[in-house]
Amino acid sequence: MAAKSNIYYTSGTCSQAILTETEGDTIVRVQFVGGCSGNTQGVAKLVAGMKIEEAIARLEGINCAGRGTSCPDQLAKALREAMKMP
Repeated sequence: MAAKSNIYYTSGTCSQAILTETEGDTIVRVQFVGGCSGNTQGVAKLVAGMKIEEAIARLEGINCAGRGTSCPDQLAKALREAMKMP
């Protein structure tokens, strides 16, 4: 199975976009554009190799500074969008 790449433009966070690469039901690579470099790099490394559904379950709903979303929450949204791609 070939890897799928997707770009998701974030909303309500310091990061502007999230690039995801998935293969089947697994996350291959994540890269945030902007945001808090150390935190986004850490999140990206933690989810690499993780099943997409597990990452969504762990990250969805995380709130940063009362914004109603966060970079991890936006990653969950990006992964949901990536799952819809053919």
